[in-house]
Amino acid sequence: MTQKLRGRAATASLFVTLGLLLAACSGSGVDQAATSTEDTAATAECGEVGIAMHAWVGYTATANVLTEIAKKEFGCTVNQVELAEAGVTYDAMEAGSVDVVVEDWGGGRWQEWVDRGTVVVLGPNGQEGLIGMYVPKWMADEYPDIIDSANLNKYADLFKTSDSGGKGAWLEGPPGYTTIGEKMIAANKLNFKAINTGSEAALIDAFTDGQKNKKAVIGYWYTPQYFNAQVELVRINFPTNDWADAEKASGLTDYPATPLIKLASKKLMDSGSPFATLLQNFQWSNDDQNGVAADIEGGMDPAAAAQKWIDANPDKVKAWLG
Repeated sequence: MTQKLRGRAATASLFVTLGLLLAACSGSGVDQAATSTEDTAATAECGEVGIAMHAWVGYTATANVLTEIAKKEFGCTVNQVELAEAGVTYDAMEAGSVDVVVEDWGGGRWQEWVDRGTVVVLGPNGQEGLIGMYVPKWMADEYPDIIDSANLNKYADLFKTSDSGGKGAWLEGPPGYTTIGEKMIAANKLNFKAINTGSEAALIDAFTDGQKNKKAVIGYWYTPQYFNAQVELVRINFPTNDWADAEKASGLTDYPATPLIKLASKKLMDSGSPFATLLQNFQWSNDDQNGVAADIEGGMDPAAAAQKWIDANPDKVKAWLG
């Protein structure tokens, strides 16, 4: 995709974290001295790494999991640097102030910097960005065929509100989000009216109320997102996507799935740092991120939320360490 498809409140700020790996020491003073020397070497080997921090809680979750592992396993100094997205971040990678982007929705916006040899695309981070129209789970349970878009008109009356003019209320993403809702309604001849909710918080309130009180709600949503760990939603299935540019979308088909990408500076990947190996091996799921993000959104310190997940998933962490 050519445009970032979501907007979220940032939970991370610019800060520097420093940790040293302290191996368990036992035996003679010689053993202790050797351990100290090894720790110093590990710190020097990893050195200093800058992670670009983008303004949504899911990104904060991923960045903090990598930060806590790097600090404790390799003694890295990790700088979390709050930046805007797209070109600003890639310019910062080229300038050397940051080395890593842990979740990029850009769909190739980085190519200019890759062509100049300053940014390396490491491939998917294991997550898949998926926008679409969703309903609370109770609706899919009670009306199983509602998740097929061909059946939406059959249930349109359930979604009527005082604002929908006798049609079903189709809750759209707020201003600034890339949406094709009106095209989808027109192209599929749906008896719905697109209603702009004004904010993501309003969408969350609508879905929360819909699930809690068994109210009919259909609205724009996406994954990964921390809210999905709190209220289960089910995606309506439209025909398989046939577009990459929202402006050229026919409206007949669904939003595209977007593999979320890891990027690194060439300097980091050529350095031999164990952080480069960690980043190369790192893969986790939407559910993994949503759980950590939900803890952060609920008030837990990001580092503590990350460590909670690390402690609960030692096998995954071991695989990343290589």
